[in-house]
Amino acid sequence: VQLQASGGGLVQAGGSLGLSCTSSGLRSRDVHMAWFRQAPGQEREIIAASRRSGGDPYYADSVKGRFAISRDNAKNTLYLKMNGLKPEDTAVYYCAASQNVNWRMPVGYKYWGQGTQVTVSS
Repeated sequence: VQLQASGGGLVQAGGSLGLSCTSSGLRSRDVHMAWFRQAPGQEREIIAASRRSGGDPYYADSVKGRFAISRDNAKNTLYLKMNGLKPEDTAVYYCAASQNVNWRMPVGYKYWGQGTQVTVSS
């Protein structure tokens, strides 16, 4: 199983970026998927999650209303659209997937992407 994240970069505050995470070796329809981020000196946090059965996604309070998670199961791809970016959003962003996990919780995800850097300048 491999998750390949892409789309990070440098953006000014207030700008937008989109991340993608393509999976191989599993079908995205079979797994819960999530985006995490880890800023320097901080713990990794779950910021958005998508349940395999669909329904309303989960968002951390820090990104609610600005970020949107979505998936295209036909392409085995998870997305994160980030709007209204702030300097405090600067972090390495990771995608994760798992069949059996409490999908809203930050622990228990089995498969991880390699991380992509997002830097927001003020």
